[in-house]
Amino acid sequence: MEKFYFPAIFNGMKITIRHFFKKNVTLRYPEMERPFSPVCRGQHVLKRDDEGRERCTACGLCAVACPAEAITIEAAERKPGEEHLYREEKYAAKYEINMLRCIFCGLCEEACPKEAIYLTERITLPQYDRQEFIFGKARLVEPVEKDKRVDISKRIAPRHSSPENLST
Repeated sequence: MEKFYFPAIFNGMKITIRHFFKKNVTLRYPEMERPFSPVCRGQHVLKRDDEGRERCTACGLCAVACPAEAITIEAAERKPGEEHLYREEKYAAKYEINMLRCIFCGLCEEACPKEAIYLTERITLPQYDRQEFIFGKARLVEPVEKDKRVDISKRIAPRHSSPENLST
């Protein structure tokens, strides 16, 4: 009866030795980063227009489209003299995304009629406090300076494809 165990042990050792000499698939994260797809959905960004004004008009369509209910918006009216800050009369006074609830599905990006919100290739960094994962406008809105803005050109191409390019 014990002679039947030796072939099984031999096969197990053969598999172990074969895997021992294979290339390691684990990456040493801080030193090496895994390459991501150009359309990877990562951290959110609220875009500005060419004049540096916020695009978001607090319509709330992104919050309605979010299946995880991670987006909270409070609207406010633009005051006289704030035309250089906001494009429309209504703007988002408070815009928060709970990154712990977000599933990075991209539905908020598709629902936005003003093309104000995009998911970038940036990854949300780890934190120790849960409150650090609630991103407000201070962390979401891109800088006014054009050289510091987030490049979303890789994300725009599939979104703006014309109907005649689609095959039936």
